[in-house]
Amino acid sequence: MHAGFGLLDRLGGRRPLVVDSLLALGYVGAGLLLGQEQPPAGWRAMDMTGAVLTALVGLVLLARRIAPVEVFAASSTLWVVFIACGYWPVVNSMPPLLGLYTVAATRRRRTSFLCTGVVTGIWVYAGIGNIDHSSMPTVIAQAVLFPAVVLVVGRGSGALAERNRQFAELTLRLREQQEENALRALTEERVRIARELHDVVAHHMSVVALQAGMASYVFPTDPAASRRALDTIAETSREALEEMRRMLVLLRIGQEGQGDAPAAPDGGHDTASRHDTDGGQDTGGAAYAPAPGLDLLDRLLERVRGAGVEVTMDVAGPPARLPQGMALCVYRVVQEALTNVLKHAGPTRASVAIHYAPHSLVVCVTNEQGAESAPDHGLAPGLGLIGMRERAKIYGGSVTAGPRALGGFEVRLTLPAPTTV
Repeated sequence: MHAGFGLLDRLGGRRPLVVDSLLALGYVGAGLLLGQEQPPAGWRAMDMTGAVLTALVGLVLLARRIAPVEVFAASSTLWVVFIACGYWPVVNSMPPLLGLYTVAATRRRRTSFLCTGVVTGIWVYAGIGNIDHSSMPTVIAQAVLFPAVVLVVGRGSGALAERNRQFAELTLRLREQQEENALRALTEERVRIARELHDVVAHHMSVVALQAGMASYVFPTDPAASRRALDTIAETSREALEEMRRMLVLLRIGQEGQGDAPAAPDGGHDTASRHDTDGGQDTGGAAYAPAPGLDLLDRLLERVRGAGVEVTMDVAGPPARLPQGMALCVYRVVQEALTNVLKHAGPTRASVAIHYAPHSLVVCVTNEQGAESAPDHGLAPGLGLIGMRERAKIYGGSVTAGPRALGGFEVRLTLPAPTTV
């Protein structure tokens, strides 16, 4: 246990030496003043020797926090000497009792009971020394009651202080744990946001880059095809902006106390926030639109077809309703797989197969080796593949990716069948 408990200790928690100095001087002053009174019959009046002993008994309290047992022993010994010289015991009875309180609050029970017995013995010794003018029943009652009360108060104060110390340590550990959990949650959220931004930017910018290149190539000979490529670029860019705006606005909620989409720099409303990816339809709550799911796969495939990849989709088994997070996982994996086809295989053929089984959901994206693609030399674990695997891991699934025996590449997502929707 730690020294310094009770009301006096709490008042001097930050300046224990000052408090103990005031206590010591206070006891010395009170003892000297009390010694100036006429003592009861059988006790001698205080003289210089008694005053010196009184000062010593009080001054030893300066070290009560540093060495409680030693201070108690010293004050008790000086008290016995004071009594043996024939002085009135009450004058110096308080310092040993305070020493007993400190021992009871800071030391083990056995030591506390031993010191209590010492005070009781000294009290009885004082009564026997003035037996002709003392009532022994009263002396014995005081010798037992006063030390016992000090012992109980000291032990209770020490137990309370120990509990407070433990609570303080527990509070500190809980605060540290909360900070660690908050940091972990912040890191996970940053990873999630980075994964979302990677998926959105990588896919849409790949489509934009391919369409821009094609538009530039065919512009002199086929203006209509160039026009269609530019339309695809506009639609793809608008959709990318909508998805990024949705994520960024959600991040701003709680910081500004509102979820309104930010105004355009010119002070007006951002027109892009008022149109969906089909264009022209007012969607004031587009910033709060749900994340992409399986219902947008057809639009995704159309965009990839416009970039020059012949892609088909096949669904087997009775479709099951997926939780929004799992549906987003499927969408992002298909999106990333087709983005890789655009970036690495060029114009080719690809297929998306979704199989709803009783206990699992399997999504397989395959592509043939394009004329512009380089031979596969193994799986390069880039950010896209890491993101796909992390998404699947959240729902207890897995992602495998690698070259096919007949050429091309395959990405396979396996998720357990959802139990709730």
